[in-house]
Amino acid sequence: MAELHRCSWAEGDPIMRAYHDEEWGAPQHDPRMLWEMLMLEGFQAGLAWIIILRKRDAFRKAFAGFDPKKVARFGKTDIKRLMNDAGIVRARAKIDATIGGAKIFMEMEKGGESFDDFCWSFTEGKALKGNGRTFPASTPLSETISKEMKRRGFKFVGPTIVYAWMQAVGIVNDHSTRCFRRDQVNE
Repeated sequence: MAELHRCSWAEGDPIMRAYHDEEWGAPQHDPRMLWEMLMLEGFQAGLAWIIILRKRDAFRKAFAGFDPKKVARFGKTDIKRLMNDAGIVRARAKIDATIGGAKIFMEMEKGGESFDDFCWSFTEGKALKGNGRTFPASTPLSETISKEMKRRGFKFVGPTIVYAWMQAVGIVNDHSTRCFRRDQVNE
């Protein structure tokens, strides 16, 4: 049997490997999941992604399954609960950003705008394909998306966070040229 090649960042930890093999880079169109991943990328700021992956189940429990409708109603009691939850990253600004992000998500939905349509509008609904050899931290497109998200009120959505999110949800396919997933995740 031929050796399976992965992106180098996914070679070590079994959690990272499973995330890479089953999820990362596959085009995502579930609005709730797109929002969850954007919020998790925000929590990752300044930390290693493996920390977020290891805490992902705790995050989902703490944030009501990342149901924007429920999270948008979080108040002071919920914030206190979250700040005391050792299972998640207890950063008040990131918690506030997640609650605020849920409110923005709900406002968009109320106005008839799908978060999925919004996210994919920047590429006309098509996944972009990186060259598989160089992996930028941000791009002009992630800068554009970041500016629009900030304009709408989202927090922790700088160009680098947005680009990592674009990779995670498959808006851009940045699997390396040797990675077995590179051709699998195309729409």
